[in-house]
Parts: sequence; structure tokens; C-alpha cells
Amino acid sequence: MKKTIGIILFAVIAANAQNLKTKPNWHNLDYAKDGIRGMSTEKAYAELLKDKPSKTVIVGVIDSGIDINHEDLKNVIWVNTREIPGNGKDDDENGFIDDVNGWDFIGGADGTDVNQEQLEMTRIYKNLKQKFGDNPKKRLIKKNKSDYNLYKKLEIDIKDKREEAEKYLPMYTNMYKKFTEAEETLKAVLKKDVVLTADVEQIKDENFDRSVRQAKQFWLQLTAMGATLSDLKDGVQHFEDEVKFNYNLDFEPRKVVGDDLSKLQYGKYGNNEVTGPDAMHGTHVAGIIAAQRENGLGVKGVADNVKIMVIRCVPNGDERDKDVANAIRYAVDNGAQVINMSFGKAYSPDKKWVDEAVKYAESKDVVLVAASGNDNLDIDQEVHYPVREYLNGGQAQNWISVGALNHEEAPDLAATFSNYGKKGVDVFAPGVAIYSTVPGNKYEEKQGTSMASPAVAGVAALLRSYFPSLTAPQIKNIILDSSVKLPDATVKIPGGEEKVKFGDLSVTGGVVNTYNAVKMATQMTQKQQ
Repeated sequence: MKKTIGIILFAVIAANAQNLKTKPNWHNLDYAKDGIRGMSTEKAYAELLKDKPSKTVIVGVIDSGIDINHEDLKNVIWVNTREIPGNGKDDDENGFIDDVNGWDFIGGADGTDVNQEQLEMTRIYKNLKQKFGDNPKKRLIKKNKSDYNLYKKLEIDIKDKREEAEKYLPMYTNMYKKFTEAEETLKAVLKKDVVLTADVEQIKDENFDRSVRQAKQFWLQLTAMGATLSDLKDGVQHFEDEVKFNYNLDFEPRKVVGDDLSKLQYGKYGNNEVTGPDAMHGTHVAGIIAAQRENGLGVKGVADNVKIMVIRCVPNGDERDKDVANAIRYAVDNGAQVINMSFGKAYSPDKKWVDEAVKYAESKDVVLVAASGNDNLDIDQEVHYPVREYLNGGQAQNWISVGALNHEEAPDLAATFSNYGKKGVDVFAPGVAIYSTVPGNKYEEKQGTSMASPAVAGVAALLRSYFPSLTAPQIKNIILDSSVKLPDATVKIPGGEEKVKFGDLSVTGGVVNTYNAVKMATQMTQKQQ
């Protein structure tokens, strides 16, 4: 699921003059030089990687879809050169017809796509409701006690979530309407297409009527809280989606795919339309990893010699285990050496399929990077799927779980929304106010562990590119071992005011650092020679 942060998924105004929350490339900047705790990527390129040879690395981005024609991404999109575009044949015999840039596992053969989806908890509850009915017999309950307990828990959870969405939807709708009206009023006064805080503050109240003064006051109040028109629009959309789709038992979007949900059917369903109806999330993720660094446009990706393989399986709702498993396998089969997974959910009924795919990726030496989730939960206690632990014991050694770092220092170092866990989260990386690509040749700030994960996937791809002899476990260990350790920094626990040690929030108590990782990789490969 493309998880929201708190109540809404934050995004700010599109390209050109903007009210950005911090420096636009902060996640790649250096703490000592730039005064902000980025990953020191620019320092690594300037001091350690200059004139050093690299090889192209394929990064599989399993997400909502990507705008493959974006000005800052179109030249870094993977192209399956073994496939003849549009001839309706599986030229490379990989099981997928015309998969030129990747594959859509939530699309139908006729080109239609799933956009909205239920949450996994809704799907599970619906099945259990059919199993138990309104008045289940005591013998049925006794025989299926754990299922019945889950059924009653989900019944309460879904009811509470729906009621919350129904409460917030009119509030956000009203705020969005008022903010839109205020912004239009201010545009007319300022005679500008983009409204900036500095300009609004210069409006002299005594020169304008009450409507302008009210518009100014309302606009400044909301922007001071960190809100934008885009924020509020996303908030409205979020709660509409929850009411109409996510918690709607009668919603059945999967029919357009036409597959059998009881079987994996690898290579037997989906289509080659990889952008999808809503590529916002995936496009932003792709830009963090690989937006062209030297083209003078927009933003700079972390890695400078990669190709993005587009794999669509994440709807506006919860992804299905079947699709995740097939997406991982597709990426591996088609040459991806790093896979980014900026999605997650609370339940995983077909985890066995995902485990098989993760083991397959592990056997093929592929690095898996996963967002830890945006529910400010201790995932050592409350699981956020997918996870590296296998159902039959053991865990993947090629897996990195990432928490989100704020651009502010302690006590606000950990993002308020980020999941955490002394065992479940490996490391933190920048994930607040990350400026990256969005559809239509535009750029926006967004935040989430969905943004922290591709930052780390970018570092993994960079290491694989410049140090091709390193294995996936070595890449993982370098990223963790080279992170800037801040174990004793006193921070607010995500989502609360309680103070804890930053070292208690992850395995390493560290922040990913590209410069340190490159330095360590250099030393390791020199010893191997």
C-alpha cells in the first residue's frame, strides 16, 4: 500500500518557484559541509568516485507505476532489448509478451488497470464473515477459535477506521475548498500564478477589503502548519478512498485482471502498461534512486549509472502477496541486482509465496531494500509485511529494512511517522521533505519510509555499479556498518513525546552515509585483489 503519513500524504507545490520545507537535495548533502544530516552522496562523487569506472546496474522498482517519459527519468528506464515492441509476441521467451520496460501485475489483458483496492484486513474480514456468518454455531467457533478472534478484531478495527474516515472527509473537503478559494484570491491580488509565503506576508491589510484579509490570514495559518493545497487534496482523496474502496466489503476491483487468486500464475496474467492510472508514488521513488545527475534538470538521483525496471503491483490500497511474489521473481529473472519495495501492510495471508520469491532473490544475489512503514509502530511487536523472516525459520541475508530520518536534529531526528524496531529496522535514511520527480515533468516534496527506502536502494545500486565484485550480503553489511552511528542521541519516539535513545530504534542506531559506504567498499575490494 502507498501508505499515508499520519492523516495525509504530504506533497508541496510543483516545479519552479516553491515553498520547500528544506534544501531540495538535502538527502544527498553532507552534515559537516552543508549543516544538514544527509547521506554525503555529493561528497562521495566529488572526492571518491571522480573518474572511477562503473558498470550499469538494473534496479527493479516494485511500485504503483512510473512515468517513463519524465524528462529526468526517460533516459534511465530499463529497456528489454530482447523484446520487439508491439508485435504481440514473447520474443525473449521469458513468459511475458511485449514487456519492454517491465510488467504490470495488476492489469488486465485488455490494457485496463487496477487503481483502487481494498486493504488486506478488509479482504480477510470479508472471507471470515462468509465463513462464520452473523450467528455462528458454538462448535464452529470452538473449532476455529483463532480465526474467530481475528474476525471479531477486524470487525472492530474496520468499523473504527471507517468512522474516522467519515469524520475527517468533510473536514478536509471544507479546508480544501477554503484553501483553494483563498489561493485564487491571493493570486489575483499578487498577479502571480504561484503563491509564496514571502509575497503573501507583504500584502498590507489596510489596502484591501475583508475578503482579501481573510484569505491572507487563512492561507498563512495553514501554511505555517506545514500544509499546502496539494496536502489537502491528498487528504480528501485519502479519506474518499478509505470510505469508497479500502474498507468497502462490496468493492471487487480484481475482476479486470481475470486471474485465479488461489494460484501464482507467473507469466499468465497482467499487461505491459507500466505507468498505470496513478504513477505519482512510483515516479517519486524512481527519481530518488536514479534521476539523471548531470542533465541540469530537476533533481539528482543517488546512483549515476543505473536502469530502472518498472514493475507495477501496488494499488491505492494493499498489494496482494501473489503480485509481490511474482514481481520479485520477474525482477530477478530479468537482471535486476537491486530491488526497491516501498510498500507494506499489516497482514500477509499468502506469505509463503513471498518467502519463496525472497529466497529466490537471495539465491541469485539480489539486494532487497524495504520501507519499514509509516504507522509509528514498533515492528518488533507489530509486524509490517513484507519481512525478511521466513515462515519456516531463518531470514534473508540480502534484506535491508529502512526507517525514515527527519532533516531536523535531535530530538526530532526520527520522522514522526516512521516505524522502528531494534530488530526489525536496520538503519535510518532521509525520508522527510524529499524533493523528487512526479508525473508530467514535475517535481515535489514527499515524505515517508517510501522515500527513505529508495535512498538506500540508490546507495546499494551505486555500490554494485562501482564495485561489481561485492555480493548482496556484503553490500548490506557495508551499508549498515558504514552508517553514521548516533546511538546515544536522545530523540522523540516516532508518533509520541517520550524520549528514547536513537540506538533503540534500529539494529545499527545509524544513518546511511554514501561517502562512508564507498570508502569501506574501496577498502574491502582492495583486500580482495
